[in-house]
Amino acid sequence: MASNFTHAIVRRPSHSVIDGIADFTDKGKPIYEKAMEQHDQYVEALKQAGLEVTVLPALEDYPDSVFVEDTAVITPKGAISDRPGALTRREEAALMLPTLHEFFDDDQIKVITDPATLEGGDVMMVDDHYYVGHSQRTNDEGFRQFSGFLAEWGYTAEQVPVEHILHLKTGGTYVEDGNLLVSGEFKTKPAYHRGQFNLFEVPDEEAYGADCVRINDYVVMAKGYPRVKAQLQKWGYKIIEVEMTEFEKIDGSITCLSLRW
Repeated sequence: MASNFTHAIVRRPSHSVIDGIADFTDKGKPIYEKAMEQHDQYVEALKQAGLEVTVLPALEDYPDSVFVEDTAVITPKGAISDRPGALTRREEAALMLPTLHEFFDDDQIKVITDPATLEGGDVMMVDDHYYVGHSQRTNDEGFRQFSGFLAEWGYTAEQVPVEHILHLKTGGTYVEDGNLLVSGEFKTKPAYHRGQFNLFEVPDEEAYGADCVRINDYVVMAKGYPRVKAQLQKWGYKIIEVEMTEFEKIDGSITCLSLRW
């Protein structure tokens, strides 16, 4: 099933982005000016891939708010407003809701509620089936509510344990056409080894490059991961590379920076 995306939502980095959560990296604090330049590159990549991009203003009170993917999951039939697991990010989903209402009718928007937690970085869509990470940020109740909403729309879901990294998609992404990048612990996850995927096991030294995003005819990926790039090209994709060094410093990657549909 090929992507047919037309829209994306992004949010500008705040000056406070330098204080974003860095539980899984130790590469120093982001440089705000460089983060802005890289965000500009990212927005241009989305436009090059054919998307109309809504750019929201920075939220200074929320250092990680540039990572809008964790505020909602957008499906072909509607949007599910998340409830981030990180306490400092808890309000970001509510702040995204007015923008979701600009694009979706009330009956197309579902809301994850307490005591559930769910972040979009833990959700990977494979056609009509959704893989949902059980992580530090997404709990069992989050999965229960999320899978219930999906069922109303005719979709299925399953949980995948996330043990050593932040989010499910940190460890690999589905780029459609049956092609799945996997890294680290996900090289051996039973959910991914049922024969329905063409798996590429990303070398450990390029693990960060496993998180990329298919948008229409393109795959947008982080710059500097030649073996991942070569595999994507072997699969026949056009590649757009963007610098991600500043977002990597605060546990962020390619998919985190936008909501796409």
